[in-house]
Amino acid sequence: MENKKEYEFGSAGKHAHRGPGGPGGFGGPGRQGGGEKAKDFIGTWKKIFSYFSNYTVFIIIALACSVAGTVLTLLGPDKLSQITRYIEEGIFTGIDMEAVAKVGFTLVAFYAASYIFSAVQGWIMATVTQRMSYKLRSDISRKINRLPMWYYNRTSTGDILSRVTNDVDTIGQSMNQSLGNLVHAIVLFAGSLFMMLKTNLILTATGVLATIIGFVLMFVIMGKSQKYFTRQQKHLGELNGHIEEIYAGHTVVKAYNGETQAKQKFEKMNGSLRESAFRAQCLSGLMQPIMSFIGNFGYVAVCVVGGMLALNDKIGLDVIVAFMMYIRYFTQPLSQMAQAMQSLQSAAAAGERVFEFCEAEEMEDESGKTRKLDKVKGFVEFDHVKFGYEDSDKVIIHDFSAEAKPGQKVAIVGPTGAGKTTMVNLLMRFHEIQDGQIRIDGVPTKELTREDVHSQFCMVLQDTWLFEGTVRENLIYCTQGVSDEKMREACKAVGLDHFIRTLPKGYDTVLSDQVNLSQGQKQQLTIARAMIADRPMLILDEATSSVDTRTEAAIQNAMDKLMENRTSFVIAHRLSTIKNSDLILVMKNGDIIESGTHDELLRKGGFYSDLWGSQFEEAQAS
Repeated sequence: MENKKEYEFGSAGKHAHRGPGGPGGFGGPGRQGGGEKAKDFIGTWKKIFSYFSNYTVFIIIALACSVAGTVLTLLGPDKLSQITRYIEEGIFTGIDMEAVAKVGFTLVAFYAASYIFSAVQGWIMATVTQRMSYKLRSDISRKINRLPMWYYNRTSTGDILSRVTNDVDTIGQSMNQSLGNLVHAIVLFAGSLFMMLKTNLILTATGVLATIIGFVLMFVIMGKSQKYFTRQQKHLGELNGHIEEIYAGHTVVKAYNGETQAKQKFEKMNGSLRESAFRAQCLSGLMQPIMSFIGNFGYVAVCVVGGMLALNDKIGLDVIVAFMMYIRYFTQPLSQMAQAMQSLQSAAAAGERVFEFCEAEEMEDESGKTRKLDKVKGFVEFDHVKFGYEDSDKVIIHDFSAEAKPGQKVAIVGPTGAGKTTMVNLLMRFHEIQDGQIRIDGVPTKELTREDVHSQFCMVLQDTWLFEGTVRENLIYCTQGVSDEKMREACKAVGLDHFIRTLPKGYDTVLSDQVNLSQGQKQQLTIARAMIADRPMLILDEATSSVDTRTEAAIQNAMDKLMENRTSFVIAHRLSTIKNSDLILVMKNGDIIESGTHDELLRKGGFYSDLWGSQFEEAQAS
């Protein structure tokens, strides 16, 4: 697929900010929630079990251990019946203690072996399910790198994280706890039924009739509760998305006194989750008390009927003792099966969400592309480019054509919504164009892998992105073989070296809650990161918007040096920063309406001139 490097989830603490791949990063269609209607649960279970395919032998061994342990448990009542018979027969003539002891030791051996088999089964299932969970998370991690940007623009980060954490954990825990228990319960149920039939038909009929009601109620409740398990997982994902969004923007929420509105929305989502979870758990929770009642009812029925048969000399006391245990073994699995089915219902609902994500439409497979860019000069052409978002009929870029010669500084200006950032995203292949071509050194970017295109650019965005790690790790992010000298030179160039050296551990200081960086300092770090990356072309999207005028002047000098002999694309609202550009493209409503140098555009007296005049007047007024 597109990403041959697989980036696992890193620790993105409070210093993590949304980059180009996050919701709200590069614009696009709004978020959409997933449907709550239950889908093909049989198909979901087939997919879940496909993850066990590599561990089939181990699962068979685990299930065999479960069966063996259950069979040994079922032999217990028969041995107790023998002990009872020896005692009953020897009350008047003397009890054969040697025979009783022999049977007793055999019984202890059976129960000890049963415990060992059960422990082995539990250990194997725990190991297998954790490896399955690991594989699921790994697949989701790889999937994240193969999904197009528009998917993240319409799906909340919290909902995706909920699938990675809550839903995968639900699947793993359910499979670990329920699969072995379900097999144990089925074997115990069938085995006890067989032993009951072998012991006495009348008492068997009594116990079976008493438990038929339990079966009927169990399946009725399962049918009613499944849709609520589906809603529960969906509402949990929505709530996580809301919490993540509010937490990331808590400063804005406070600044606009949005706490009440955020709380109201949270309470509404929390109420929906509470309602769906209550109904799911309430309905499924009815199984346990119903099964307990049925079990006790069957126990009493067997005792009464068994007592009547014993009084009529139809059976002996040993049969009643054995049957009292068998009826417990017969009704106990009903509760276990009810609990297992309840847990497996949750797993199916969670699995549906996980596989819905894993089966989402991916970017085009580029494993067959072999064309590479070598010694890039930086000649970039936009040839009648047309673009609109994948799930929207609205065309954003209508007919964009432009050329950037090697080493040129190209500025893209225009009002908000003109399509400036969109053009940069198309150049980086964060989105795919609908028509036309974008070429680098004459090679259409469509013929190159996305990784190859990305490797030609270093980017500095308006939204900073730092992760929880050392300053050094943030600076040399994904750039190999960076010397300390080169790193310090980049920081000196952006005016950040002195500040970093005043930190407790200098460049090895971990960015955390105890290290407060201003927005401008974060921006300086990202600019230094771009300088360290040292790639053929450069993209600056409002790179100095978060720094003061004095810092901006220092950074601008450093950026001028960085842009030497590099093709650079600069998006700026502050026109004073792009006066010395070799080419200025003025965009409006997705089209280029003017182009030229700063002086040429001012002489034309068009839209750019109006923009410059309005900013000059604002500067004079301030």
